[in-house]
Amino acid sequence: MTRKYHPDNERMKRKYFIFLKEAKRQDDASVDAVAKAIGRFEVYTKWRDFKAFHFEQAVGFKAHLNKYRNEQTGICLSKATMNSTLRSLKTFFQWLAMQAGYKSRINYTDTEYFNLSEKDARVATAKRNRPVPTLEQIRRVISVMPFNTVLEQRNRALVAFTLLTGARDSAIASFKLKHVDLTAGSVFQDAREVNTKASKTFTTYFFPVGDDIRQIVEDWVHYLKNELLFGNDDPLFPKTEVKPGARRVFESVGVLKEHWSNATPIRKVFQEAFEQAGLPYFNPHSFRKTLVQLGETTCRGPEEFKAWSQNLGHEGVLTTFYSYGEVQQSRQCEILKALRKPRAENHTNQIDADAIAKAVAREMRAQSLSEL
Repeated sequence: MTRKYHPDNERMKRKYFIFLKEAKRQDDASVDAVAKAIGRFEVYTKWRDFKAFHFEQAVGFKAHLNKYRNEQTGICLSKATMNSTLRSLKTFFQWLAMQAGYKSRINYTDTEYFNLSEKDARVATAKRNRPVPTLEQIRRVISVMPFNTVLEQRNRALVAFTLLTGARDSAIASFKLKHVDLTAGSVFQDAREVNTKASKTFTTYFFPVGDDIRQIVEDWVHYLKNELLFGNDDPLFPKTEVKPGARRVFESVGVLKEHWSNATPIRKVFQEAFEQAGLPYFNPHSFRKTLVQLGETTCRGPEEFKAWSQNLGHEGVLTTFYSYGEVQQSRQCEILKALRKPRAENHTNQIDADAIAKAVAREMRAQSLSEL
């Protein structure tokens, strides 16, 4: 029987995963992705000792990935998946080449053979515009959501809160009532208790998306405190209580003073809400892009857009531009049409655009200097 592991490989993998988590501060999901990439490679080499690594293995593995098809779907791997897999392997073997017992066995330059071709790398890393819900679509979804039962009230408030704050679904699942300040119109994303990205702590003030949206959230908070007698440490969006019904079938009967364990139920609420409104499904994270587009048309200068960016939890405005600020084709068409007009007609807007461009340039220069 063929042994499907190599003892020395297992020892080095375990050491590398600890390095990624403790030294590189990567989360469990990132480490799992690296483990999957290394596992693919070991299956291809039939669990050969890492000390026997040679550039021909990297070349052959790339060819193997090109021909690989999922057994169930028959679909080939995407260039993006291939790229991330090969990058993880390249970094792993570069680390391995510096470890005792491997320095003399692995040629550091051989790890370069894990690179995709320039053409494939461009395909893998190309940014693609994804559909973004309009503010009007989101408001439509919220307007048709029922709110007769406690679960319906929670679900409607959940969608409204996501638009009002732009919070990530993982954070929303972990918010407590005490994190919301209705007087200040803000939510405190405290990384000690809230599952924020990269464990960042910051305050988000309610975005200007309509008093009616804010009122839905305020009504929900008051209902939790005054009707359900929830305390400050209880969840803002509690999990569903399920009990056996009269027909011996489990039924949703209310809410518990417990947090959701993950964001999956939140995405399910969104999916059902958009379907009920007769609209294509948009996940909670897409609302952040909606808010960025709103900021691009609302903010009148660099200071305002910087504040808008910080409100989303971005340390630098460049993150907002690079990751969320794609110009949709419809808006791109409007801008190009406007630019055909004489400059005097667009004088006011041009001043603001120039100011924002200069502010971005300053931040880029500062970022470059900090990396020296």
